Amino acid sequence: MHIHDLIEDSASLANLCARLARKPYVCVDTEFMRENSYWPELCLIQIADDEEAAAIDPMAPGIDMTPLLDLMVNNEDVLKIFHAGGQDIEIVYNLTGKTPHPLFDTQVAAMALGQGEQIGYSNLVDTYLGINVDKGARFTDWSRRPLDKRQIDYAICDVTYLSEIFPKMLEKLKKTGRGAWLDQEMERLADPENYRNDPDQSWQRVRVSSRKPEVLGRLKALARWREIEAQGKDLPRGRIVKDETLADLAGNPPRKQSDLGKVRGLSAAWAGNDIGGRMMDALA
Repeated sequence: MHIHDLIEDSASLANLCARLARKPYVCVDTEFMRENSYWPELCLIQIADDEEAAAIDPMAPGIDMTPLLDLMVNNEDVLKIFHAGGQDIEIVYNLTGKTPHPLFDTQVAAMALGQGEQIGYSNLVDTYLGINVDKGARFTDWSRRPLDKRQIDYAICDVTYLSEIFPKMLEKLKKTGRGAWLDQEMERLADPENYRNDPDQSWQRVRVSSRKPEVLGRLKALARWREIEAQGKDLPRGRIVKDETLADLAGNPPRKQSDLGKVRGLSAAWAGNDIGGRMMDALA
């Protein structure tokens, strides 16, 4: 397999995508950062077929990602293969408003083959190829530039191995008779509704012990408010208010804003600051 140098310019990316657009499938992975943000920051995209592979730097100045995104969401002739691709698909959805289609997730396929419900990539590679994946760069800061050779090599392996595994997995799947179930699961995974961060549905992320209508009503209002705050500030939900605090507030609502300063998980400043006022408005 030919491994390209890191792609950092529009012409090289367009040429790569033109070739890949004629292939039956491509394997895709991303590296991103979201520890300090609501929206994931895309830092690297890796893509491969059975002949060539490349890592693409979406942070490179002036690079036009349009050919790659078109390949992901507008080319129905090329199957897009991921492993545990939920967050990768979310990133594509955030950039385009669409999901990659058609798609195939090797973690879901492994479940159909009786290889566990959530087999990790390293275990999948070991099972099919007998290779131990180097995890040394797993927790790297992908947003820092320049990326070194070890980081790029680590990232590229996420798709080169996948391009070897997919045909082997496909042969096994043909013998299971679970094709219809697998097709349904892949379509469910590709449903854009899974990736639309709707504030009105965000309450479902929060565990609350009471099922009383009034408690759930307050939880829905609070979760919606938090989601809008987090999206607007581009901060993780937990940086606004933690789930446990949100559940406590839904079960024991404050009567006035000054009471917020006594709530576990909130600072005394909430008793008089603007965000505390917006929270009280949500509960009104």
